Amino acid sequence: MAITSAIATSFKQELLVGTHNFTASSGNSFKLALYTSSATLGAGTTAYVTTGQASGTNYTAGGAALTSVTPSTSGTTAVCDFADLTFGTATVTARGCLIYNDTQSDKAVCAIDFGGDKTSTAGDFTVVFPAPTATGAIIRLA
Repeated sequence: MAITSAIATSFKQELLVGTHNFTASSGNSFKLALYTSSATLGAGTTAYVTTGQASGTNYTAGGAALTSVTPSTSGTTAVCDFADLTFGTATVTARGCLIYNDTQSDKAVCAIDFGGDKTSTAGDFTVVFPAPTATGAIIRLA
C-alpha cells in the first residue's frame, strides 16, 4: 500500500466538463481527509474512501472542510490555494491526505504523500499549504 502525490486523473477530465468550482464565495465545498500508510491513494483515486483513513482524538472520519481561495494565475499557470488546516488538540498519525469535492459526490481532487508519518499527541495537527505560485501551488495547471 502506498500514497503517491498526484492530481487525480478523473479530476482532470472533470475539470473539462465543469464539475469542480473552486470560487471561494460561491463554489463547491472541499474537504481534506487524513490517511495512514496502509492507504492506497494516487492518480487512480476517483473519490473519497474510508479504507486506510486515520483515526484518533479530535479527528473525524471524512476530515474537515477546507477554506478555498479563489483561483488565480502566476505567470501563465493557473493556481489554486487553500487556507492552512488545523485539527486542534488532536492525537492522530497520518502518512498523507486526500483533497476531495464534498459537493460533487466526494470526487477526488488530489492525493498528497507527507513523505513519512506525521503525528500529533494532544496537540495541533496542521496541514500547511504552499504558496500559490507556478512552481509551488498544491493545484496548478500549466
